[in-house]
Parts: sequence; structure tokens; C-alpha cells
Amino acid sequence: MRKFLIAFCFIPLASLAQEKVDLDMIGKIKKEGTDNSHVMEIAFHLTDVSGPRLTASPGFMRAANWAKDEFTKMGLVNAQLEPWGEFGKGWQQEHCYVAMTAPYYQPLLAIPRAWTGGTPGKKMLSGEIVLLKIKDTLDFAPYTGKLKGKIVMIWTPTTLKPSFEADAGRFTDSALEKMAAAEPKPQVESRRRQQTGNWVPVEMQRRINQLLNKEKPALILSFNPNGNDGTVFVGGGGSYAKDAEEVPANVMLSSDDYLRLQRLIGNGQKVEIEADVKTSFYKDDLKAYNVLAEIPGTDPTLKSEVVMMGGHLDSWHAATGATDNAAGCAVMMEAVRILKALNVQPRRTIRIALWSGEEEGLFGSRNYVKNHFADPAKMELMPEHSTISAYYNLDNGSGKIRGVYLQQNQQVRPIFNSWLAPFNDMGAKTLTIDNTGGTDHLSFDAVGIPGFQFIQDKLEYDTRTHHTNMDTYDHLVADDLKQAAIIVASFVYNTAQRDAKIPRKELPKP
Repeated sequence: MRKFLIAFCFIPLASLAQEKVDLDMIGKIKKEGTDNSHVMEIAFHLTDVSGPRLTASPGFMRAANWAKDEFTKMGLVNAQLEPWGEFGKGWQQEHCYVAMTAPYYQPLLAIPRAWTGGTPGKKMLSGEIVLLKIKDTLDFAPYTGKLKGKIVMIWTPTTLKPSFEADAGRFTDSALEKMAAAEPKPQVESRRRQQTGNWVPVEMQRRINQLLNKEKPALILSFNPNGNDGTVFVGGGGSYAKDAEEVPANVMLSSDDYLRLQRLIGNGQKVEIEADVKTSFYKDDLKAYNVLAEIPGTDPTLKSEVVMMGGHLDSWHAATGATDNAAGCAVMMEAVRILKALNVQPRRTIRIALWSGEEEGLFGSRNYVKNHFADPAKMELMPEHSTISAYYNLDNGSGKIRGVYLQQNQQVRPIFNSWLAPFNDMGAKTLTIDNTGGTDHLSFDAVGIPGFQFIQDKLEYDTRTHHTNMDTYDHLVADDLKQAAIIVASFVYNTAQRDAKIPRKELPKP
């Protein structure tokens, strides 16, 4: 704790004193968010009721339309599905059954990879597995012209290791103190972690994909070494581009099933499977949509200015996208519900956005920013750019909020320190100058609009739920989401009521 205090001792006391905090309103927000929370009910509709929410899929549109209607019921205005541009083909899995039939029968845990096709014909596919042992491009020759209509898998050197560490965890005091003591450093672009599902170099995998797409096997069996104990990490396996050729059926197996098949084949056993995989593509509407709604501002001077908040509504398809990111969307929706329930009359307009296309590259938020504020490639500012005070984002799972990543914006430290003070007893007190990447606040930061992601306890996000078949409602922690909604509602309210907009960093160069 001493190191934490030292890290903040340079903040002028006068700065803290100047920042107004309406403790009476904060108390009301706490009470409403604790005693009358709807956050789990919202999460239920976004997950169990809507289903998987791959961008442009029927599940995404179910969730988006439900959220739009729910905003209207709450009393928000201008609730709409706003197109941000062309995305491409929608996709969803319709049916998936895969089982080993020889040397004995065993159902296999299998999930189709997004934007891949189904098994050919109307009858059940059955046959022997062809194990491809490919280490370099010279190994392609034995398989060229021989894989059409076959069931194939690629040999892997991977072996499973026991899990000696707990799946879930919270930030320790020492970890938070280290984050708080971080020094400013040059900002670099954050690279999104990709779940490739492969253990080979990217260029080699590209060539393998070219081989398989040309050969047209009936079914490809894939494997992701990140998963164990029945957890399957699943992403894309084909292209959503409108003119892209449909690729063969491709399912991700559990690591246990995949390695068992490989061992059997490697030891001379004849391994056969049967499979019936059906998927659908949707091409009638190639656009993609964000969900937007507002609580209008009331101050004659400031109502044209905007405070934004949001999270991404889209998910991957192996489960119902609970921690990634129905949790963040449910918190944001609950936060605006709290403010409407208290009949808050904000000085600035409060706008909530639920993004699409985040999983494919922050497309929804990036194009919204490009359409409304500025193109980061040119940095020619549109009139709306000057109206935005700040954007707040939540997209790191179901864990409670522990503080804020300042995104190298040192000027906001004393402001946010004052705003977090009423929530120190709820575990939220850490401010770190560090950046965090891979989510939608970066779209705003890229054009000089203050964009912030909250620090959250990791729980089992990276180990068990992120992009997996385990990302379901039951992995949400109700008390954590309630705490998060209360803090978000408070930050948004404080930003809306503040005399001045949130301080900005130097405008980025094109």
C-alpha cells in the first residue's frame, strides 16, 4: 500500500479539490444499482435468448434489435441500428455432428469454424482420416491431387500438460500497485491476439490453407493448442468478403479428441469417422450495424456536446459470448438504465453504442469514428470531433472494475482520482498511465478523442472463456457486473455534468 500512495503523492491537492463530485447523486446511483439491478436480466437476453452473435449473423441481429427496443423502453431517444459500411457475408452453424466410428464409437467435441462450408451432400459423411504430416512445402507433393472428398487432419507435435494454476484470479494489491507506479512511455500500436488454431508459422499455415482450398477435402479437422479440459478456442476459418469462395467444412476439435485420433493413426490403427456439418451464409444485406441511443442533454450551452459509452455486441459463435462481450454491453445498458431510473437530466448528451465487427478488427467503432469524427489516415477533423468529451469502454470479461487505464493521458489523473474515491471501498482505486489494447476505445484514441478502458479483474477470461465454447451466461459474476455498472454510470454522469470537456492529448499525426 505504501508504494501505491507514493505513486500518487505528486498529484496537487488543489487539483483534487477543484474537481466537483456530487456525492448525493453517487449515493443514489449506488443504491439503484445495488437494490434494483437489471444487469443479469440484460445479460440473459443478450446471451441465452439471442444466442451466438457473430457479426451480420441472425443472432447478432436478434440481440441488436432487442437492445434497440430496450433502449426505447428505458426512455432513451434516437435508438437505432446505424450502418457503418459494408462488412460482407453473414454466417451461422446449423448442424454439427462428428463421431469416431472405428476402431470404436466415440462422439467428438467439434465446432465449425466461422465462414466455412458444410459437408457435401445430404447423407452422412463417413470415411477414413488422412493424417497430413507437413513440416515444409516439400511435404506437399505426396498429397497434391489426392485429398478431394477426403477427411483430413494435420499432424501436430503438441502434448497436453497438467494445469497446475487456477483458471480464475483477481488482481493482487502488488499487481495494482505496480500498474499505478508505471511511468509514461511512447505509445505503440497494440496488436490484437489472434486465435489461429494452429501451431505452425503463419506463412506455412497460409500455404497449407491454399493447398486444402484447392484440393477440396470433404472435411478438415482442426485443433487449437490453447484449449484443454474440454475448452475449445474457435475463431474464423473462411472469409466473410462478399466475393470470397466458400472453403471446405472445417471443425475445431477438443485437444483431447484431436490428439487421441492422431495417436491412433500414428500407431497404425485405421481411424474412421462420420460427420454431418451444415452451415449457412447470408448475402442479402452486406452492411453491418451498430446500436445507438441517447439521453439528451439539457444545458442550453452544453447539450450539443456528447459523452459516449459502449462495448462490442458481436461475439464468436462457439458459445453465447457472455464474457466477450455481453458482460460489457450489459454493464453499459444497466448504467444508462440507472441514470434514467433516477431521472437524471444531464448537461451534456449521453450516447451509448454497442459495436459490431470488433472481433474482426474493431470495424464497427473504427468506421463510426471515421464516419463522424475523423479518418486517422488523414486527420481532417469533422465538426462532430470537437463535441465529444470522452468515450468509456468495457471489454475485458466479467470481472469488477479496479480502476482506469489512462491511455497516456496524464491530465485526467487528478480528475479520475476524485471520481474513483467514492468507490475505493468497492475495490476500484487504481489509475495507470499505461495503454491497454485490442478493444474499441482505441478507435477514439486514434483520432485524439479521450478514450478509456476500465481495468477489470481477469477472473477466467484468458484461460477459459475468451473465444471459447465456455463463454456462457454461467461464467458471469453478478456482483462484479453490478459494481461495474455503478462505476460506469458515475463516470458518465460526472463527465456529462462537468463544466469543461475531458482534457485531450496532443492530436495524433495522420
